[in-house]
Amino acid sequence: MRYHNITKDDMLNGDGLRVVLWVAGCLHCCEGCHNPVTWDPNGGLPFDRPAKEELFEQLRKPYISGVTFSGGDPLHPANRLEIRELAEEIKENFPRKTVWLYTGELWEEICTDPLMRCVDVVVDGEFCQDLKDNRLLWKGSANQRVIDVKKTLAEGDGRIPVLYCGDYEN
Repeated sequence: MRYHNITKDDMLNGDGLRVVLWVAGCLHCCEGCHNPVTWDPNGGLPFDRPAKEELFEQLRKPYISGVTFSGGDPLHPANRLEIRELAEEIKENFPRKTVWLYTGELWEEICTDPLMRCVDVVVDGEFCQDLKDNRLLWKGSANQRVIDVKKTLAEGDGRIPVLYCGDYEN
């Protein structure tokens, strides 16, 4: 897996103060994407031991709510296995921290992925330039959904998403 950046004390990519891992690789290549530099799976830097230590150092801070995986797409084939292993390790070492994941995939396509057992919130769906709305909470376009993974998996067969929040702040 490769990555472009680790953002610290981020308030824009999930609830609370977060650390964000921006991975390389995206097959969606959405028009108007805010981060097209991350599309190439061979771009950026290798996610090596020092990068992982940097991420974990941030997660040790008591005021950090959790980690957000973004990019690119954490579910790109070049990322999926390592993201799952990393999410499992984070949940094991930091059980009170939340894991958010942004992906162009739809929930219905990923709901059975073993990775979802380690994720608290998924923002799903491709960014759609025609549905862009800067007032939306934690997503870029109205077609995307902010899904409470734990509640979704606890209800029924886990295929019908339970939303984490509405579209706008109250």
